[in-house]
Order: sequence, then C-alpha cells, then structure tokens
Amino acid sequence: MAKLISWNVNGLRAAEKKGFLDFIAREQADIFCLQEVKAIEGQLPPTLREVPGYKFYIHSAERKGYSGTAIYTRNEPLSVTHGFGVPGFDNEGRTQIADFGNFVLYNIYYPNGTANGDRLKFKLDFYEVFHRHALDQVASGKSVIVCGDFNTAHKEIDLARPKENATVSGFLPEERAFLDRLVASGFVDTFRQFETGGGFYSWWDMKSRARDRNVGWRLDYFFVSPDLVPKLKGASLMMDQMGSDHCPVVLEIDI
Repeated sequence: MAKLISWNVNGLRAAEKKGFLDFIAREQADIFCLQEVKAIEGQLPPTLREVPGYKFYIHSAERKGYSGTAIYTRNEPLSVTHGFGVPGFDNEGRTQIADFGNFVLYNIYYPNGTANGDRLKFKLDFYEVFHRHALDQVASGKSVIVCGDFNTAHKEIDLARPKENATVSGFLPEERAFLDRLVASGFVDTFRQFETGGGFYSWWDMKSRARDRNVGWRLDYFFVSPDLVPKLKGASLMMDQMGSDHCPVVLEIDI
C-alpha cells in the first residue's frame, strides 16, 4: 500500500521553520506533493533539497517568492514533466506530472481567481487545459492520481458558510461547474469515498483566526481515475497539523 500526502505549505522555507522536516520523518509517506513552495531550488538549504530516502523535484515560478510546486518521492519516477507545454500557465510553476509506470501523478497548484476578472478567466482556462491533459492520459490507458490545491470548494458541504460566499471566487458557479465536469468525466473525489459528512476543511483564513472556529473551506483534494477506485484504502484531512493556512490531505491506495 502507498501513502501519498498533498499539502499547500504556503512557503517551503517558512514550513521548515515550523517543523516540516519533522512532519516528513513522522509521516513516512511514499510521496509528498507540495504546493505554493515560493522558492527556486537554489534558495533552499540542503536540508530541504536532500531529505534522506527521498528524491526531490521542484517546479518554480519565474516570479520570485510566488507559487511553485515540489515532490518528495521514495521511488524515482520514470519521468517528471513540469507544466503542460503552455507558456502562460507553465511559467508560474503550478504543475508537475510524474509518471511512475503503473500510474501518473499530477501535483498541481491551481490558480486563484480572486484578483480580477482576468485571473478568473486564467483559472478557468487552466482548469480546461488540465482536464484535457488528464483525460488524454486516461484515454491512453494510464491510471491517474491528481492532487493539489484546487482553490475551489465543490459542494456546499465543503465550506462552512456557503451562502455568504456564493459570489466569492473559490465558490463561484463556474468554478464549481468545472469540478462537476471532472467528476462527470469519471474522476473520483477520494475523500468523499470515506466521509460524507460536513465540517471537514483544508484551508482557513489566517487574518480572522478562522481555524480556531473551524470556519474553513475544503480546497485540497486527491482525485483518481475510475480504475483506481477499487484500490482505495483511505483518504483523510490532517486538520490538526499546523504550519500553513492549509492542512495536509492524505491518500492511501493499493498501487
């Protein structure tokens, strides 16, 4: 059985100061997928670049201190591709695609649509490029795991205050409609295979101390292609894990 953990760390160097390496040592996951690492490889100390027992891959944004994704994995992938081959999307360091042979793993930090109308369009266009790319993998016979910060809560149950946020990016109808299409195309929200209740979130606003009251949003997911559903063993949110405004999400799968 493999254990995968996805976490928006809100700055990898900041996370190290808050115990990130202790977290890796304790959890002993086969693969850690990180989003919003906010660094290029040369800015990271050896303690983060050379974690014993893990291969390290990073896709940094061209803009310093912004976005970025990283993977720590025990088993070396056959290949790791950074981006979709679309410069407008790829220069923000949002996408890593690791081919492990028996499955393809997407580690993605999806755009936030709140800045302005252009960024919302950017987010929706990014969603569509990702979706086509992932469907092509499935069509070619690949098993697919997708994880990351989607920056959208799917259903009303996935955020504490759905009515108050109905016109806020992250819960807009067009953003939620993408997740509907993702599910309609066969991808499965693994957490909802094991937990159907409310009150489970992966992001909380730090300024309002929303985490203290569990007024949150579930923005971080593991989705799998339909062929992997019988192999699911567990999916959870580590809501008590501190170190970021997001918490880690976990997938256990027989792969």
